[in-house]
Amino acid sequence: MNNFHRFIGALLPSRCILCNRAQAATTCESCLELLRYQKQHDKLACVCCGIELPTTPNKILGSPGQRCLECINTPPSFDLSFCLAPYAGQLKTAVQQLKYQRRLAYATGLAHLWNGLMSKHLDQLPPAYLLPVPLSHQKLAERGFNQCWEIVKHLTLPKHLKVLPNVLRRRHSKVKQISAGRLERQQALSGLFYFEPRHAELLAQQAVIVFDDVMTTGSTLNAVARVLKDHGVYHVRNWVLLRTPRQLTDV
Repeated sequence: MNNFHRFIGALLPSRCILCNRAQAATTCESCLELLRYQKQHDKLACVCCGIELPTTPNKILGSPGQRCLECINTPPSFDLSFCLAPYAGQLKTAVQQLKYQRRLAYATGLAHLWNGLMSKHLDQLPPAYLLPVPLSHQKLAERGFNQCWEIVKHLTLPKHLKVLPNVLRRRHSKVKQISAGRLERQQALSGLFYFEPRHAELLAQQAVIVFDDVMTTGSTLNAVARVLKDHGVYHVRNWVLLRTPRQLTDV
């Protein structure tokens, strides 16, 4: 934190979005260290969709790089997924506060957590364009902001990862994703995402990273990846803040 931010923090004290401890920053070092420790001891997950792999009392069934049975039997359009944490606890509450209570400071805190855990790995990634999952014009007018973009714009990224916030577009759907089942989501998302032809040349034969706040069934990210692949993108990686178990849909 530089001197300017220390000065502003002293004038406008904040609280950690996870433990509510009063301090200048929106996340404290203790919570970041705890999340880093938990990430290091995470159970193995499918490299494609990020779902936790099955376990037995004695061991985890799988190895690094393994895919779940669903991704093996019905491969999605995206190639890889990195999920920061499970959809649970204080992180779940923080995302809900951002999305439904319009507490935009939580976007800064969530981005800070992401930066703290991802900074060592970013230089290893190939050049790519980063696209936040968009909201429809109607949903954006209703909510007032796109939570994915609010987080993305606070990420610290190397120069070879370039953010394109307005390339991907989304048509409005009357189906409520929160209450919809997997099949209903897939049907509702068909043809929902698009981008203008002038962007097709930019993305053709490029790698793309798609950022979403919560991944539930994977239908949204699969629909996005399908559109991207149909327009010449050769590799799609998902960055997801929180991953739910497949059976959980109330997000």
